[in-house]
Amino acid sequence: MKDVIIEKSWKKALLSEFTKSYWTNLTEFVRGEYLSKTIYPPAKHVFNAFNECPLNNVKVVIVGQDPYHGPSQANGLSFAVNEGVSLPPSLKNIYKEIKNDLGITPLPSGDLSRWARQGVLLLNSVLTVCANTPASHSKYGWEQFTDAVIQALHTKKTKIVYLLWGKYAQTKGAVINRENNLVLASGHPSPFSAHLFHGNHHFSTCNEYLKKNGLTHIDWQ
Repeated sequence: MKDVIIEKSWKKALLSEFTKSYWTNLTEFVRGEYLSKTIYPPAKHVFNAFNECPLNNVKVVIVGQDPYHGPSQANGLSFAVNEGVSLPPSLKNIYKEIKNDLGITPLPSGDLSRWARQGVLLLNSVLTVCANTPASHSKYGWEQFTDAVIQALHTKKTKIVYLLWGKYAQTKGAVINRENNLVLASGHPSPFSAHLFHGNHHFSTCNEYLKKNGLTHIDWQ
């Protein structure tokens, strides 16, 4: 389908998905939702994670579940919010772990495009959501699409660090080859499970792995 506006390397890698029946059904559903309801993120930002981080640039993958469902929050990058928006609790805990792990204080902005441009794919499993209704667009096909994204990475790249926080992300990452990549798993950074997240040292471990494999480390600030 030529009308899928997504970064060219991802479009090439995922081309076969855009001809499948689930994709046709998904796009019809999502278009109808945007026409009749308030949906996040804005349509132009649905594929932001891919546009900010081309496939060949991917060094790290952080898997989220679905976008934030409050006004002005979701911008197409998992765990991120728009510039000037208050940090959600999960992102606050991510920043706290970065400070404790690396001894640096992250910038106050929740816009994580600064990470994406360094090769961090901030991938939600579901890419759209209805306002004030979490998980409202789950099980309509997005999960199959983002499974294909992980499969494309699995096929085309190695030496990727996958940060899988919480059981949902860990299930999503079941297909990842642990021999050719680094998979780091812990509890989710939400307040309900942050005690299983803090102290995981994922950010320093990630950078050590990248350096060991001749790749530039991520500036997590």
